Amino acid sequence: MTVNDLRTGDPARIRRIGLMCLLLGAVLFSSKGILIKLAYRYEVSSISLLGLRMIFSLPLFLLIGYFRSGAKASRAPMTLADVGTILSLGILGYYLASYTDFLGLRYLSAGMERVILFTYPTLVLLIQRVVFGTPIRRVQWIATGICYLGIAVAFSGSDLRIGSGFATGAGFVFLSALLYSTYIIGSGRLAPRLGNVRFTSLALITASVSVIIHVMLASDPLLGLPMPVYVYGAVMAVFCTVIPSYLVTEGVRRLGAGDAAIIGAVGPVATIVLEYVVLQEHMNVLQGIGAALIICGVVIIGRSKG
Repeated sequence: MTVNDLRTGDPARIRRIGLMCLLLGAVLFSSKGILIKLAYRYEVSSISLLGLRMIFSLPLFLLIGYFRSGAKASRAPMTLADVGTILSLGILGYYLASYTDFLGLRYLSAGMERVILFTYPTLVLLIQRVVFGTPIRRVQWIATGICYLGIAVAFSGSDLRIGSGFATGAGFVFLSALLYSTYIIGSGRLAPRLGNVRFTSLALITASVSVIIHVMLASDPLLGLPMPVYVYGAVMAVFCTVIPSYLVTEGVRRLGAGDAAIIGAVGPVATIVLEYVVLQEHMNVLQGIGAALIICGVVIIGRSKG
């Protein structure tokens, strides 16, 4: 579907397809945290695991980008500024966002990681307000306050003593959310004009190459790891990176960055369910209340159409 199709097609159908893409993408992205926690049981480093994820992903991004490069939806002219923006988004909004998220998961449960990470819808709104002047309605301010109240409650239910690791992990994951917000905003502005496949392929190829360079400079081992680590890396690449990346960008293209970010609120819920089923982890009462407040905040934003 081209940009003109989006303008002249059935709005309800466009929104429905975008919604389905975003929901499925959010659930697949959320399962990444579970796989990371499983792989960490084998004492693999954060950058080695991220390296495996992107090494397995890179050939798929190259193939998809190559075979879809001739699609009409991808023939819009791309300026030098567009190229620079896409490269920046790939490095900052995906590579560094992924790396800080991996670091955070060394200190947090998968459920708490997802709860903090999914403050990014409010960050998208705030960044768009500051940078592009997009107004934030009263209901959006209220929802933003609820989200950050949820973070405060979750913190109060965790051990914040120096050395406990929770504050460090939460800081890494919040930085990841901030960086990922820039990717969502950028995709919302570029993907409708340049095409979903071309934008996503270029951005994620950049991110993959950045990760591989990081692995080479860090001299972290990628050979001789336990076989389950390679399996987790491959599954993470296909189902938690490549597929959801295109799904989310397509959803953003159809619904816009603000709504798309908010629909991702299903992520924490999906992670918490998977966490109970796969990892047998749990959250205490205050952390559960904090999670509920954050989810409530982003749902309020999603339901507001003012």
